[in-house]
Amino acid sequence: MPEWLSRRRGSSAPPPDDGALWTKCPKCGEVLYRKDLAANYSVCPRCGYHFRMHAFDRISMIVDSDFVEIGGSVLPGNPLGWSDKRSYEQKLSADREKSQLTEGVVCGFATLSGFPVALGVMDFNFRGGTMGTVVGERLTLLFEAARDRRLPCIVFTASGGARMEEGMLALMQMAKTTAAVARMRNAGNFFCTVLTDPTTGGVSASFAFEADVIVAEARAVIGFAGRRVIEQTIRQKLPENFQTAEFLLEKGHIDMVVERQEIKPTLGRLLDYALGDKHERVDAKVPELNA
Repeated sequence: MPEWLSRRRGSSAPPPDDGALWTKCPKCGEVLYRKDLAANYSVCPRCGYHFRMHAFDRISMIVDSDFVEIGGSVLPGNPLGWSDKRSYEQKLSADREKSQLTEGVVCGFATLSGFPVALGVMDFNFRGGTMGTVVGERLTLLFEAARDRRLPCIVFTASGGARMEEGMLALMQMAKTTAAVARMRNAGNFFCTVLTDPTTGGVSASFAFEADVIVAEARAVIGFAGRRVIEQTIRQKLPENFQTAEFLLEKGHIDMVVERQEIKPTLGRLLDYALGDKHERVDAKVPELNA
């Protein structure tokens, strides 16, 4: 088991990055004790606001036991030689220190409700979850590994779009991941995405909406362009709930909206419905990398 997963499983809550024991809900203003908040899946008990989760905490919440990472050795460079007030390398280094991640997605194998799965979790804490060459490559490796091992694939999305420091190379990841998803689904693999707050830009315009089942966390912001950009373009006032998970469900763009504490049992039921007798439950045994 990775050290970070053991650490999170061994304590009631990860230590806050800033050392504070209390935090305030940005929606209702309630002052919350961080350990109580973590015990409630990082959901405000007063208004139901869903705080953004770290990828490690999300994985700890979802998987049965162990987690075997793949693609972790694929690391970003600076393909365009980008530099402004700070170089791209400095930005990446600062994000690694702040988020304790090497990139904006963590991919690997695990079991969920006894079913072996290929699992990817994006994290907004690293460069706003933007999809650059490494995020695209890691996700493609995940889709290819799922296809080769005939495993269902689940990806949690959280993204601000394509990474501007990588320009066209970042935009190309939309086509790359889309092609990998098509190959995986053509091979008969079950694919499910869970859209979390926020899922926007190139991710929402590519693999996020190509799944067999599209689940969204309650009240998550989901869309392509920003609300203000759309209003200024069409010169109309948009509805208050525009680009929320509930709005997209009403318009038929997603399949269901689920509260965070119900995500794991919901995914377990979906795997049971989709796979039936194709996959035998393995009592939390993680697929071997060399299988």
